[in-house]
Amino acid sequence: MLPRFISLSRPFAFAPSSSFCSWSITKTHIRTYWKTRFPAVLVPASRQQGIPTALFVRMASGGQSFPPQKQGSQPGKEHQMDPIPQYARSDYKPSDKLRGKVALVTGGDSGIGRAVCHSFVLEGATVAFTYVKKQEDRDAEDTIQLLKKSKTVDAKEPIAIAADLGYDENCKKVIDEVVNAFGRIDILVNNAAEQHKAGSVQEIDEERLERVFRTNMFSYFFATRHALKHMKEGSSIINTTSINAYKGNAKLLDYTATKGAIVAFTRGLALELVNKGIRVNGVAPGPIWTPLIPASFDEEEVANFGKEVPMQRAGQPVEVAPCYVFLACNHCSSYITGQVLHPNGGAIING
Repeated sequence: MLPRFISLSRPFAFAPSSSFCSWSITKTHIRTYWKTRFPAVLVPASRQQGIPTALFVRMASGGQSFPPQKQGSQPGKEHQMDPIPQYARSDYKPSDKLRGKVALVTGGDSGIGRAVCHSFVLEGATVAFTYVKKQEDRDAEDTIQLLKKSKTVDAKEPIAIAADLGYDENCKKVIDEVVNAFGRIDILVNNAAEQHKAGSVQEIDEERLERVFRTNMFSYFFATRHALKHMKEGSSIINTTSINAYKGNAKLLDYTATKGAIVAFTRGLALELVNKGIRVNGVAPGPIWTPLIPASFDEEEVANFGKEVPMQRAGQPVEVAPCYVFLACNHCSSYITGQVLHPNGGAIING
């Protein structure tokens, strides 16, 4: 008899409402299943900070594929994905790296944002995050419950704020709400994003271009300029860019342009704020299994997502989140500013 395992029908179901069951199965069954669906190291289900965690993929897993799936609209919905992206892992050992800090994560309801929020609360931070009203209500609620169960005793209750961050006045309202609740902002993670596939630059009209830049780039400017009024020496700004900023992507031209702009924004802002003792860095993820993927690509592209990198698999949000913890923690990265980390499965981009 083997230990309890997460239901094989939804092997990455980590949301607090996920169902669990006890199965009596053979090792051969497990090996056969994962060889055909998602080669991985199978770890018995356990609980850390009250959050179920299990099933962490091994470093290189050639032949990985996802079930064909597509979501019909942006933003994508994490609770509809199969498998659910991993935001936690049982062997993560927090050590109060962010104790007493206040963090705001834009787009924190799902994907990389959810994993970052979760890692931050495990490290002692008080966390606020933003999400898109109506479209992301379910994911936001799942995340807020996750953070409440995972936070340290001395951290304040997390808050979720609905906002369209593409407009300056909305960003100001978000910053004001966080400051009214927690008094300051120590860590700002600019992470909100959208992407849409296009076959040609001729398909991208002015309306779409403006929309993508508002979400992916304008929001970073607006949130930063209002947050800086409440940040002091020792604070940190972390911007999410992308591997596409370095290698390009013909199918995501407008998205790629915004991510290149974010790299330049990060470097310039770091130079501006260095004398104030505020560090500015970025993270450029490679192919990561987030709601953007089934919301952007067709079923065949989703099934083969991530196979192009040397590790031959997509990464999980939990594999990216430690980059943000490192950059947010002063005693880990006090001599680092204007830099970008590259969790991308081994792609060499020399950026």
